[in-house]
Amino acid sequence: MARLSAALAASRGDETAIIDDDGTVTWSAFDERVNRCLNGLRDRGHQAGATVAVLCGNRSEFLEITGALFHGGYLYPPVNWHFTPPEVAHILTDSGASLLIADDQYLDLALAAVALCDRSIDLIVLDDRYEQLLADSSPTEPDDQSLGAVMMYTSGTTGRPRGVRSTRMGLGADIELGQLAAQGYTTLFGIDTSGRTLVTAPLFHGGPYLFGAVPFAAGCSIVVRRRFEPAAVLRDIDELGITNAYFVPTHFTRLLRLPDEMKAAFSGASLHTVWHTAAPCPPQVKRQMIEWWGPVLHETYAASDAGVGTVISSSEWSAKPGSVGRSSPLTEILIVDENGDQLAPGVTGRVCFKNRFGGDVRYHNDTAKTAEAHVAPGIVTVGDVGYLDEDGYLFLSDRRIDMIISGGVNIYPAEIEASLMSHPSVLDAAVFGIPDAEFGEQVKAAVLLADGVAPDVGTADELRRHCRTSLARYKVPKSFDFPDSLPRTETGKLVKRVLRDPYWVGHQRQI
Repeated sequence: MARLSAALAASRGDETAIIDDDGTVTWSAFDERVNRCLNGLRDRGHQAGATVAVLCGNRSEFLEITGALFHGGYLYPPVNWHFTPPEVAHILTDSGASLLIADDQYLDLALAAVALCDRSIDLIVLDDRYEQLLADSSPTEPDDQSLGAVMMYTSGTTGRPRGVRSTRMGLGADIELGQLAAQGYTTLFGIDTSGRTLVTAPLFHGGPYLFGAVPFAAGCSIVVRRRFEPAAVLRDIDELGITNAYFVPTHFTRLLRLPDEMKAAFSGASLHTVWHTAAPCPPQVKRQMIEWWGPVLHETYAASDAGVGTVISSSEWSAKPGSVGRSSPLTEILIVDENGDQLAPGVTGRVCFKNRFGGDVRYHNDTAKTAEAHVAPGIVTVGDVGYLDEDGYLFLSDRRIDMIISGGVNIYPAEIEASLMSHPSVLDAAVFGIPDAEFGEQVKAAVLLADGVAPDVGTADELRRHCRTSLARYKVPKSFDFPDSLPRTETGKLVKRVLRDPYWVGHQRQI
């Protein structure tokens, strides 16, 4: 097939390659389906260099389709199936997609999005018609294979999603470069490719893709689930012998809320490496997970825009609680001031990524955003603020866009959120700035309360008293909202603009 896993199909053909909600797929079956998929796309008129968007849930077809696109020299943006039709249409238009391959579960979304585009876009639906396309296509290994490339779209928490392109991996390169990259990533992240990986977060996101699809390309069997279900995760790990897994912090919170007897019955003996990323993990949550699962937890601070910035193991984190790690072998982390000058350890500034191998990133069709993100050639910032300690460990303070300026003083919401999250009545918290006639901005907190806790003035006063034990008075929230939920993406990122923007209607921002 697909030369990347031809040896796997030959040597492990009867072994399980993929387990999803619908069943299992062997390496031999996967091999043949990838061949048929790539040959079928070519027969349909889609040749190397074309852009093919993929709107698909966590199922085996996602992996076979992206496998075909990767070996056929296509550019492929995975599409967030939570998006509305206009948002999907934006990605189809912006990426220049000539074809959309859509999960039948999201057929209505796909049809509505295609109808909004101002040009014709071919549509393949993963139903009987897709199976017929495979049946009508040749199972033989395609000729003229060349490297494709994934183009992730940023999550859009601060505006319209933008496609992110790497200058290191262009379309049409030799397949072996992709194989070396997949093997290099699995080695870097300590992933046992002879084992089995579990991914329950959507594969259209960078983190699940990196820790799921990339190890799979290197020969690691994979279990993909459409939804995260905490009890099912424990069953899968123990019953399927999961060695590697990927989660986000909100998954840990839900796992910790399982009944004590269920947690006590969990073995987890097969686990070797558990990676988490996407959002800061509350220290008390991470500490409890390490106590429960052992020192298998590893964290990376990364961004679709800039790559893998830092890595940190459980033992390192226990010595440096709250840190997201030291610079990875791929990327050097720099802290700079507003002029781009490097800052000393302990001094807070802009967090920047510098690719150690000379690579760079650019935003598709957006030269202005590309220029704005660069502090210097090859040095990119994604808007985060933090500092490096004397040992080179990175501590994140916040995102610049979320920073509150009150009376000329910079206030970083992340430390306030961490203080609130340490209170037993708080399940989740978001801190942001709202208008203040005297100081420009004041600190507002939206807090998700535990069951049975009253959302009243008494609770707000208690939370203020709690914050004053660890924060300067000017950082303590002036007011509280107690919503039923907080707007987070499925990877755990807070979409603060949903909370913040209504307060700024009719106001001129002061920052």
